[in-house]
Amino acid sequence: MSMINGFTQDDAERLSDNEKRLIERRTRLLGPAYRLFYEHPLHTVRGEGVWLYDEQGRRYLDAYNNVASVGHCHPRVVEAITRQAGQLNTHTRYLQEGVLDYAEQLLGTFPDHLERVMFTCTGSEANDLALRISKQFTGGSGVIITRFAYHGVTGDIAELSPSLGPSMILPPHVRTVRAPDAYRLGEEQVASTFAADVRAAIADLRAHGIRPAAILLDGIFASDGVLADPAGCIAEGIALAQAEGLLYIADEVQSGFARTGLNLWGFQRHNVRPDIVTLGKPMGNGHPIAGLVGRAEVVDHFGRNMRYFNTFGGNPVSCAAGQAVLDVIRDEQLQQRSHSLGEYLVAGFKTLAERYPIIGDVRGAGMFLGVELVTDRNSKTPAAAQTRQVVNAMREQGVLISAAGPLENVLKIRPLLAFEREHADLLLAVAGEALAKIER
Repeated sequence: MSMINGFTQDDAERLSDNEKRLIERRTRLLGPAYRLFYEHPLHTVRGEGVWLYDEQGRRYLDAYNNVASVGHCHPRVVEAITRQAGQLNTHTRYLQEGVLDYAEQLLGTFPDHLERVMFTCTGSEANDLALRISKQFTGGSGVIITRFAYHGVTGDIAELSPSLGPSMILPPHVRTVRAPDAYRLGEEQVASTFAADVRAAIADLRAHGIRPAAILLDGIFASDGVLADPAGCIAEGIALAQAEGLLYIADEVQSGFARTGLNLWGFQRHNVRPDIVTLGKPMGNGHPIAGLVGRAEVVDHFGRNMRYFNTFGGNPVSCAAGQAVLDVIRDEQLQQRSHSLGEYLVAGFKTLAERYPIIGDVRGAGMFLGVELVTDRNSKTPAAAQTRQVVNAMREQGVLISAAGPLENVLKIRPLLAFEREHADLLLAVAGEALAKIER
């Protein structure tokens, strides 16, 4: 993902001597590929609930980190990990009830046609495995993604992640389609445009002698700019792809586990039937557990022809963390809260839009919002520089968000599911202050 609001060496002069030493040490030990958020990087030492704390004890409202979705260091998740780590932690080549109990619980949250689960450690691995399964099942290699997608960092999946930057050149077997951007394409045109693009991509793959295998889509098109609506806009295109023999892989790494509110899974908003659904680390509230669920026919075909082993994918400690997350979502009614508080936040940002013309569009589902900033509402000219300013101004005021989109002008707001109304009000207030500052 392009570092829209990332730290650069030009920002270093404003830092303390200790921060400079940390950055120099980090660069020396980790190399240049790693990136830091914010012009003034955040030095975190502790997390609790919706808050992150820096080395000076200052707290920051976390409205961005999807991985610790039910709250940093949630006591029930910590206790489950600790208890299981003190009892047993090993791989899945031994019989264990914990992984089976969790698998049953997890599959119970999906539509009935998704009957199998396979575990990995990361969302990148899950997408990589889904791609392998799709290629084996279909006999093809062609993949369709959106133009600014992000799906992970393994070799094959990084090639399906153009948002990683201009150096990520798409391989010959990949085709891109426009994401369903109702703000720029028009709400009435989104579904037909998406379907036409899918049809053209399939035709072009075949024209080049490439057999299509899969269409891989993020459930809320986060890297494309957080594109939530209209609900159902991808259904025609997905049905067309599946009729042509492609498997539909629904990437729920960011949009899953109650993130989008009304549904536990983002794809459910669009009235589609995925062949495979991939999951990421929100599954264990940051503990390294991820995986995929899929149709029995698809997963079993792979299993009969290919042995699969992931040393610690689905280990007992990870499954204990995953079970605790499902329990917390249910017992604390986080899905219902995601829906109601998400609507409250959308309404709040629309109120800010009445005051600040730089807000061109407010969109989202549940606790996943995109606020698009433009210098002119008529021309929809992207306000990339101002977006960076807002993100960094909010960080200085103790609220953490990020930015997204190919035009680098969408505020990416992804509050922890543990948010309460008071936290939403703080987020809106600080966002208003930052917008007021850049419009002066």
